[in-house]
Amino acid sequence: MYFFLSFLSFVDICYSSVTAPKLIIDFQAKVKRISFDGCMVQLFFVHLLGCTEIFILTVMAYDRYVAICKPLRYLTIMDWKFCSILVVFCWLGGFVHTFIQTMLTVQLPFCGPNLIDHYFCDVHPLLKLACTDTYVVGLMAMANSGMISLSSFVILVGSYTVILLSFKTHSSEGRRKALSTCASHITVVILYFVPCIFIYLRPSTTFPEDKMVAVFYTVITPMLNPLIYSLRNMEVKNAMKRLWIKRLLGRTTWGLIQPPL
Repeated sequence: MYFFLSFLSFVDICYSSVTAPKLIIDFQAKVKRISFDGCMVQLFFVHLLGCTEIFILTVMAYDRYVAICKPLRYLTIMDWKFCSILVVFCWLGGFVHTFIQTMLTVQLPFCGPNLIDHYFCDVHPLLKLACTDTYVVGLMAMANSGMISLSSFVILVGSYTVILLSFKTHSSEGRRKALSTCASHITVVILYFVPCIFIYLRPSTTFPEDKMVAVFYTVITPMLNPLIYSLRNMEVKNAMKRLWIKRLLGRTTWGLIQPPL
């Protein structure tokens, strides 16, 4: 679990760093500009890291399924080699996805005025600026981004349905621990996948609410992930308590030894 959490944290840091700094700068600037190359780079990394996070969350659901439904075989199935292969496939899947999205967008003709009604460069706002028919490109983009989000969400719902059905064979204490383990992951999945499906599982149209919805999966969810997984994890909470107690005791001992000036 912590192996995948470390990669999820790394992706969250990079993901929010793609959009948040430019957003903060634009809050202070009177004229908000971004070059075409900078826009394409932002589009590339937003979809690379966003899709990689989708795959990592899906892999984490499988990890929870094995841990709860097959606990005696967990260490055999989820060994270091298999976990490393899953992470590599997550990154490869994210790269293939963003490569297709970027190639679909970069070859479009833009005639101006190039005013993006969004706080970062995304596919739908850029398709709206293209001076050509983007119906086919919009369908391809929807099939790429929308279907990945929807299919991953269906897999996640299916895995947690199987986990919930398996609770019948567990004791009350086992059910409580399993629910506590899965609750944090389910919270992240809802906060991340529902906005993604709303944005990308439709043709190339934009709504005024898109910017507010996009904040959830680009800023809020990466910010909440460490808090959700930390506050819902008993081992992490116990480790934090031991650390704070150690620091407080260290300060108290130092204060008793060091005389006041």
